Amino acid sequence: MPRIDSIVFDIGRVLVHLDFVPILDFFAEHGIDVDHLGSFLERIDLPAYERGEFDGEELLARIAALGRRPMQVEILRDHWNGIFVPQADMLDLVRRLSGTHRVYLLSNIGDLHWEHLERELAVSSLGHGALPSFQARVAKPDAGIYRRAEELFGLEPARTVFIDDLLPNVDAARQRGWQAIHHDRYATTVEDLRALGVDA
Repeated sequence: MPRIDSIVFDIGRVLVHLDFVPILDFFAEHGIDVDHLGSFLERIDLPAYERGEFDGEELLARIAALGRRPMQVEILRDHWNGIFVPQADMLDLVRRLSGTHRVYLLSNIGDLHWEHLERELAVSSLGHGALPSFQARVAKPDAGIYRRAEELFGLEPARTVFIDDLLPNVDAARQRGWQAIHHDRYATTVEDLRALGVDA
């Protein structure tokens, strides 16, 4: 097995957990049906937003338009950005590995969440580079975002390991020839890294 020299992390449910309870309560208070989230996400076209096809102000306007009661946009913005719970052990892992490997972030994310995480966690400075989907104009598991990361960061697929919580994204990375880890929790991810020869 080639030596791993690059490690690529997803962000959501890997470096930060997601707490949707406050925003779902906020939606319910303003007359948005939270029992059919699939329909809600289709109506605001979240995937297109995360591909950068429209910006955060348009997203907030689409959400507000679905409420049966008026929403203050700034309060909606605060709730939209308030879902993240930083995972100290995983953030420490990123920082440790940055001293021995090339470390990058690759995440499906829109501009509002990216700007928030940049303010709160300086995400673009955690490793050696980052590629958010809204800038790439393509999102996981589309092969195009992995190809873009290879070009941008100079990744050699066989010497790269990708860490993500979603199996379709992990499988897509493997199809590009990357090593990949399906993240569940810190301890198992560290074990999987060590199995690949990475001193984590």
